[in-house]
Amino acid sequence: MQEDLTKKEKDELTFSDKLAINCYDLASVLVSAIVTIMLIFTFVFRIVGVVGTSMVPTLNDGDWLGITAWDRNPSYGQVIIITQPNWFDEPIVKRIIATENQTVDINFNRGEVYVDGVLLDEPYINNLTLNQEDGVTFPLTVPEGHVFVMGDNRQGSTDSRSEKIGFIDEDYILGVVKVRPFNVSRENGKFSMYPVQQWKIAQAKLTPAAAQTQLY
Repeated sequence: MQEDLTKKEKDELTFSDKLAINCYDLASVLVSAIVTIMLIFTFVFRIVGVVGTSMVPTLNDGDWLGITAWDRNPSYGQVIIITQPNWFDEPIVKRIIATENQTVDINFNRGEVYVDGVLLDEPYINNLTLNQEDGVTFPLTVPEGHVFVMGDNRQGSTDSRSEKIGFIDEDYILGVVKVRPFNVSRENGKFSMYPVQQWKIAQAKLTPAAAQTQLY
């Protein structure tokens, strides 16, 4: 049986004993660090990549994002990563437009989006909301425990306007996007860092002007 080195006096330790103790200490530190990193990336912060252009101009194809699962209260304007099973059979990134018990209506002729009768001020979109998918009729009310999402590139996004995506169960929200530090081009593999001031993903808020416009 191997002798317990901790019972030896310091002056009794041989070089091999000291090496074994140092290796054990190093292994303990590495294991603790790995466990800590795994916990952080599982419950606090993780990195994910963007594929596609449904969130242009906010996010671009090849962007790498920092997301957090710490924020458990979905709200209007949050950009989220969704793992709910869908027609594409892959995770998607979209923006929350409405939360549970809110009513969404869209005027597809004018490209206007209303939530609870309020016309949304949407400076984040790439184009107007003109595409209407078959099978989804407006106005509609978001069920409890769900959110209604759309991509910022309204003419190039499949989202809650479509039966292929539908309402999103809050349990399938992987995390809220906080930063996009860099991009890796899928065409040429070029790496580009975003300026620090562009890292934060702005969350949309209703402005007083938008809140005064009602849908009748």
